[in-house]
Amino acid sequence: MKWWKSLALLSLAAAPLYGAAGEASAEPGVNTITLTKGSKQMDKDGAAITAVQPLTIKNDVSYAAFSTLAQLYGYKTSYDAKAKESIAKTPSGEIRFRMNTKDIWVDGTKWTGEAASYSEKGSLMIPIRTWAKISGSSISFSGKQILLRWTEQQAPTAGFQVQPAVIYAGDPVTYVDQYASPSGAPLLNEEWTGRQDVFVEPGTYTVTRRAQDADGNWSEPFTVTVQVLAVNQPPVADFTTDKPVYRQGEKIAYTDLSSDDNNAIDPAKTKWTGKQDAFFSPGDHTVTLSVTDAQGLTSTVSKTISVTDEILYTENEFGLLFAQPGEKIRVDGDQVLNIPTRSYDFDSEPSKMIRSNSPEIWNEEGIVFDDQFDGKVRLLFHNKNNMSGNVRMYLAVTNEGYQTARFGVGATGTGGPDPSEIRTGKLSTIRYLTAVNANGPQTYTDIKAGETKLVLNEISQNAIKPGMVYSAYADVTADRTLRFRVVVVRDGREPIAALDQLSLLPADGTHTRGSFNNTTRDIHIDGMLGEGGKAERVVLGDNKLDPYLDGYDNSDGSLQLNRGNFGVLYKMTVTLAPRTVIYLNPRGGLYAGAFIVNGQIVPVTNNEQLKNSSEAAVLHRSGDSPETVELKYMIASGSNLPITMVFQPMPPLKS
Repeated sequence: MKWWKSLALLSLAAAPLYGAAGEASAEPGVNTITLTKGSKQMDKDGAAITAVQPLTIKNDVSYAAFSTLAQLYGYKTSYDAKAKESIAKTPSGEIRFRMNTKDIWVDGTKWTGEAASYSEKGSLMIPIRTWAKISGSSISFSGKQILLRWTEQQAPTAGFQVQPAVIYAGDPVTYVDQYASPSGAPLLNEEWTGRQDVFVEPGTYTVTRRAQDADGNWSEPFTVTVQVLAVNQPPVADFTTDKPVYRQGEKIAYTDLSSDDNNAIDPAKTKWTGKQDAFFSPGDHTVTLSVTDAQGLTSTVSKTISVTDEILYTENEFGLLFAQPGEKIRVDGDQVLNIPTRSYDFDSEPSKMIRSNSPEIWNEEGIVFDDQFDGKVRLLFHNKNNMSGNVRMYLAVTNEGYQTARFGVGATGTGGPDPSEIRTGKLSTIRYLTAVNANGPQTYTDIKAGETKLVLNEISQNAIKPGMVYSAYADVTADRTLRFRVVVVRDGREPIAALDQLSLLPADGTHTRGSFNNTTRDIHIDGMLGEGGKAERVVLGDNKLDPYLDGYDNSDGSLQLNRGNFGVLYKMTVTLAPRTVIYLNPRGGLYAGAFIVNGQIVPVTNNEQLKNSSEAAVLHRSGDSPETVELKYMIASGSNLPITMVFQPMPPLKS
């Protein structure tokens, strides 16, 4: 007879019977019910309850309403009209009472009660002693009151997980047991509904488990919904073009028609080979598309594009007409030099800049920059680790004054660590100009009098391995004079503690270390560029039209020349004639960086760098009416100079 233990576990189903609250049982896990002779009022664990019938004494036997007692014990009640039996039921057993008889059936076994049950105003009245016996309760009497008392048995839980998380039809599954028993009783028995070790067909399945502990207590059903997917099929790569045959230089429109059964093609892994917006040689050209779905299955398709001998546009004409900003085009480097040079004037804004670029190659630990500043300062870092182990670079600021200073960090941009010098310069320039364009809020920290603190944590987040290059820009502010020291130490060494032990590293004599003023230039170009079909160009970074800044290296008092004007922020506003393209052409070798054009970031170039003077990057193209264009840019660290910005009328459109 263990079924009654689990009955006591069920949550009370008779919530509507409750009235005013009383005091709960003082003993955890122990339930009590107090009944009063001749009264409907009961007390369940301190809560006042109203029964459907009062406690009644008949022939010296105490009776209570079956429905009230069953509900207070958490039993579910029903009536079997055919057998004329009132039933108290749990997941693990049931009690059946019949009116006008002592006979009781407990889990199908016949018991004999203390006295016969009877009906009172439609309610079945049962002997309280009989109820106490079959429910495992103690019973005691005190005056007009009867106390029923029983220990609550906590049911186990039948939890489980179905793995893997994503299930495909035909794949084996496992069931992870999460059975738990508050009493610590081990699992004795379990019942499953809907369990399958392999779900053959896709669809939604319901799996239910009940668990019984060693004390005989059954859990409530625990159900998991299993979503079974159809077996993943490879994607289908496909594309089409708007025509089967093209002329040389004729624009090709590609339409990707690739599909996947789960609509899960990974765009980051979509790869085109041989694809061009136009071809400039006759014959058959093979274009291949490869796509990959989220599960790693791949499909590839190749198609042939036929190109005739007829020429619609040359490669240069096509680039001038159709290449998007940031894309590379082919140009004749010699002809670029024949384009007239447009002179310009500029004004300088009173801005400061620190260039920490010498020694460019770190061969030992040390301090690589030391000076004092206040106000707004732009920082430039560009260096390579040539030591045998990893290093980190830090910016330490010291307040040598007598009042707390406030240090702020605004726009920043970092590149690397990376083996490529030009790639780190490109990334730091793109990220810095993106931050400048966003114009976000500054973050501030206080530097107390006499305190040295590490700031600009962005530059020290990553260790710089041997052979790696690191590049960064940052806009900072200080409301009082602070000492700025750029420190390079081996990874793991505490930089502030090492300051007094480190010496200032000498400059390498080739690159620039120093402090400069007027490092924001506003370039003025009058008139309309591209007017009358005339191409013009502007030369930057040549130290003639665009003279280098003078500055000083406070560490040794030497005068410095900001060779290349790296770290200078240029601003330019020009007026373009209709159908004029702006492109950037390198004249000193490799170049990669970025421009802000009318508030949009334009990388140079989108996917790589400009390699020589026969290549150019499109920056902007005007429409059919005059247009004002605003540009902001910096000469990117790691690139070669000078560079030329060309303003060229576009060739006429053909059909």
